[in-house]
Amino acid sequence: MRSGPGPVALVGSGEYLPVLEDVERALISGRPGRYVQLATAAAPEGPRSLDRWHRLGADAARRLGVEQVALDVVDRDSADDPECAAQVAGAGLIYLSGGNPTFLTQTLHGTAVWAAIVEAWRGGSALAGCSAGAMALSASVPEIRRPRRDARPGLGVVPMVEVLPHFDRMRTWRPEMVKRRVAGAPDGMQVLGIDEDTAVVGGLDGWGETDPAGPGSTWRVLGRGSAWRFGPGAPGGPIEHVTGSTLVLT
Repeated sequence: MRSGPGPVALVGSGEYLPVLEDVERALISGRPGRYVQLATAAAPEGPRSLDRWHRLGADAARRLGVEQVALDVVDRDSADDPECAAQVAGAGLIYLSGGNPTFLTQTLHGTAVWAAIVEAWRGGSALAGCSAGAMALSASVPEIRRPRRDARPGLGVVPMVEVLPHFDRMRTWRPEMVKRRVAGAPDGMQVLGIDEDTAVVGGLDGWGETDPAGPGSTWRVLGRGSAWRFGPGAPGGPIEHVTGSTLVLT
């Protein structure tokens, strides 16, 4: 792997599904064929939901021709288990899938597993989060269903944004909720709406960034939809960035 941080993908929906196979393939290309998956955000839904995510992840790994490593991180104890953390080493791609973003953030923050993920990413592993996972990787995690509540701190890999996943569905079904959430974002924060089956990816090889999560980094929109940027640098927004286009997060 190249030295320095690996690429980061913020995904609106569609993790482990064929619709975004090309994105996952690009993320792991040139990196070890070890696909580390955390369904932690779905743990509050119970074992059946976790099993479903693990099966989807196994299918994705099989299509890519790589090894699946499904980490059984369901609470703070398992997130602090050194044996579980050790399984992150050597990952080509680490993926946080959907569910409850607040639970995911609070479960991982300050734990051995999260430290191992950050170390691997800083060493060149690709890091992706979809829906709840994308929200958790950003600066703050908004209460989508209660948009007047203050956002909770995220894991801060991408410290300049707050992510709204499933954005095409959200702005069609609940436009007032979107307006309230954008208006309630912290001062200076960029809000990034990401459509379903769509990824916003920074730091892929050849794009020229040394740190995809750094200020001023260039990101590319991939998948079937668009990304929508509100806040600083988008006066009177949102600004739509269609698939195949680039955007700069400042």
